[in-house]
Amino acid sequence: MIRRNNIWYNLDWITVLLYVILVFMGWLNIYAAVYNEDHQSIMDMTQRYGKQLIWILMASFIAITVLIIDSKFYVAFAYVFYAVVIVLLVAVLFFGKEVNGARAWFEIGGFALQPAELGKFVTNLAVAKYISQYNFKMHRFKSLAVLGMLIGIPALLIIAQNDTGSALVYAVFILVFYREGLSGMFLFWGFAAAVLFVLTLIWNEVRLVGFLIFASILAYGIVRQKMKEVVKIVVIFAAILGVVYLFSHMVRPGWSTAMILYVATGISIFIFIIYGIRKRIQPVFWVVLFFVSSLALSRSVSFVYEDVLVAHQRDRIDEVLGIRSDPLGVGYNVNQSKIAIGSGGVTGKGFLKGTQTKFNFVPEQSTDFIFCTVGEEWGFLGTSTVIILFMILLIRLLFLAERQRSRFSRVYGYGVAGILFFHFAINIGMTIGLVPVIGIPLPFFSYGGSSLWSFTFLLFIFLRLDASRMEILR
Repeated sequence: MIRRNNIWYNLDWITVLLYVILVFMGWLNIYAAVYNEDHQSIMDMTQRYGKQLIWILMASFIAITVLIIDSKFYVAFAYVFYAVVIVLLVAVLFFGKEVNGARAWFEIGGFALQPAELGKFVTNLAVAKYISQYNFKMHRFKSLAVLGMLIGIPALLIIAQNDTGSALVYAVFILVFYREGLSGMFLFWGFAAAVLFVLTLIWNEVRLVGFLIFASILAYGIVRQKMKEVVKIVVIFAAILGVVYLFSHMVRPGWSTAMILYVATGISIFIFIIYGIRKRIQPVFWVVLFFVSSLALSRSVSFVYEDVLVAHQRDRIDEVLGIRSDPLGVGYNVNQSKIAIGSGGVTGKGFLKGTQTKFNFVPEQSTDFIFCTVGEEWGFLGTSTVIILFMILLIRLLFLAERQRSRFSRVYGYGVAGILFFHFAINIGMTIGLVPVIGIPLPFFSYGGSSLWSFTFLLFIFLRLDASRMEILR
């Protein structure tokens, strides 16, 4: 019975060990990233590596405090924590300090606090509290609306601070909702919308519409599983397209290729709908809805791209997609980061021997681009080690989440894994040029007290919940 209720006995020490290793490795790489020969001591409090030690010690205090407090406290006060951070997110818009164009920090003496970092774990608590309530049903409109508000309010407030990268993290809660019963169609439409956004930017109108027609016919074929119908649709569409093409050359010679395609598609959709009504084939209407909504979404991309995104965000997207190349301008950070990582080779240049690091070629190297320090000084072996450690941590968190006896703990655990995965994947992806630079830290590695404390709260609240799981009856 003593062991059953002993926090320290039930604590998942494997996860704690992974946390300690990652934090220690992060500290060493911050030291390497901003190393100053005039201040060689890693404990020099005038340098970033010395200050990071303070943040680590305070994070250790936070971790111990979180573990000592009764787990029921986090369940009971989930909404209170959420409300307090929402107030802070509003207040920072008026009283915050602006850094790099984002008004997202409170400056208290020599310390800067970023409420957006705290928003992640308190939103996770609030979401877990709401989903775990009695008689919750994911498919209800009210449930989806409330969950949308819980993640939408902090996300919109963070966007208002001009910190879009931190706001994008909240999209990961969709995966948590899926685990708790959300229809897979939401994931499909979300993925389809993202793909369509990218294709609209890199393809011309004719190619995009042609792709949507192909995708719609393919979807119909998969649903109906009748090859003869698919062949008929393709033949009829090709015939209509041919007739419209001849008509345009003989009667309307001014029509563009896009106009010809739109007219042929419109006629085909009309015939397709009549066919669906006469034969009472329901998938016809779903396929038409898919095509029309996809086309409408693609037409709205230009508005989002031109009027919603700011100039530097458009430039970064263009750089990643290859629409433009500016290695000395907007692409400078990523270009130098890839040079640093590539120059490390298999084993790296050695600790404190990175030339890209030493001569400050990579901006923000101790924060958003800390991973390129790992690549340059520790090489492929070092970067692989970091990635493997993160993957072990994420897999471990999923295992812990699934063994929970309470729905609150399970939902919160999946939220922890999702948030850490998003940060891990996006941060490393942007340092090697796979995703646009959106300015989010690498968990436990990047310099900064707010992010380290936030991730510590996030992780150790879950470890506290897991340690008390045996107190809950099945």
